[in-house]
Amino acid sequence: LPLSLVPMTSTMMACCSKMICNGCDYASVIRKIDDKCPFCRHPTPENEEETDKDFMRRVEANDPVAVRNMGFKCYNDEGDNESAIEYLTKAAELGDLVAHFELANFYRDGECVGKDMKKVIFHAEQAAIGGHPMARYNLGCVEEENGRFERAVKHWIIAA
Repeated sequence: LPLSLVPMTSTMMACCSKMICNGCDYASVIRKIDDKCPFCRHPTPENEEETDKDFMRRVEANDPVAVRNMGFKCYNDEGDNESAIEYLTKAAELGDLVAHFELANFYRDGECVGKDMKKVIFHAEQAAIGGHPMARYNLGCVEEENGRFERAVKHWIIAA
């Protein structure tokens, strides 16, 4: 089953950057099989320090999901917008769809970077081509704003 688009309903495993839904994670705790990652079988970290170490190892290995999450950490936790954009850009270059989507949003809103519609469309197209439904929806909105209603409807149908 695909994971929900709502990020709060899943957890990233720091050892391999795979996402597991919170229900499955809880089930592994109940069954007492939570001592290893269900994906890579890496031992579960004992504390926050070990988790951070595993996470940084994935960032250094250029794992696109870990790099993207490092960008979110810089933006949300540390308030370091410049580093956040650098990490998100790197994750997008590595092919991460969510990074492309978030960069499109940053460029659209002018948040942390200047407004740039060419970059908005580029990043939204990259995410949409990869199958990101909200990026596809946003492309439809851009087409609608530009008066291309038939194209907008096509984007919205694909996004649905």
